Amino acid sequence: MANKGPSYGLSREVQMKIDLKYDPELEIILVQWIVAQCGTQFGEPEEAGKVGFQKWLKDGVILCHLINSLAPGSVAKIQTSSMAFKQMEQVSQFLKASEKYGILAADQFQTVDLWEGKDMATVQRNLMNLGSLAVTKGDGHFKGDPNWFPKKSMENRRGFTQDKLKEGQSVIGLQMGTNKGASQSGMTGYGMPRQIL
Repeated sequence: MANKGPSYGLSREVQMKIDLKYDPELEIILVQWIVAQCGTQFGEPEEAGKVGFQKWLKDGVILCHLINSLAPGSVAKIQTSSMAFKQMEQVSQFLKASEKYGILAADQFQTVDLWEGKDMATVQRNLMNLGSLAVTKGDGHFKGDPNWFPKKSMENRRGFTQDKLKEGQSVIGLQMGTNKGASQSGMTGYGMPRQIL
C-alpha cells in the first residue's frame, strides 16, 4: 500500500466498508483464470488475500499480458520496471485496452485503486467483467473454464417483413381502451353530492 499511515474516524469506516466488498472466493477464481490465460511464467500471488493479490497485479505487467492474450496487440510494449510511474502507466494501458475490448468505462477501476490497494473489490469486478465478456465473445482466445464467468446478454434483433408490420398497425391494443365493460357514463362531476334514495 502507499506511504499512508492508518486512517481514523469516518475515513476508517469508509475504508472498512470498501474492504468488506472484497471476495476471497472470487480471488481464487480470478487467479486460476489469469494463470490459465497467461501461462505459468507469472506464478501466483505469494500470499492469499487482498494484499497478496494487489502486489501480484500492481506493476500492470500481468494485466497487460492478460488483455494481449484476449485481444492480441492491445498493448504494444510491456515493460517491467520498478519505477512507480511506469507501473501506473502499464495499468492505465491495460484499462484503455480493456475499454477498447468492450468493458464499459463505468465498470473500470481507477489506477490508484489497484496501485495503492484502495479498492481491490473494484479491480475484482473489472476482471470479472473482462472474463464474462471474453466467454461471451467466443472468439477462441478465452482459456480456462467458461463456467467461472457468467455470459453477458447479447443483442437479439428481430426482423419483420413489411406485411407483418402493416398487420400490426390495424390491431388496436388494449392500451387504447375498449368499448366493452366499465365506463364513466352516469358519473357525477366533482363537488356534487351523490344522491342516495
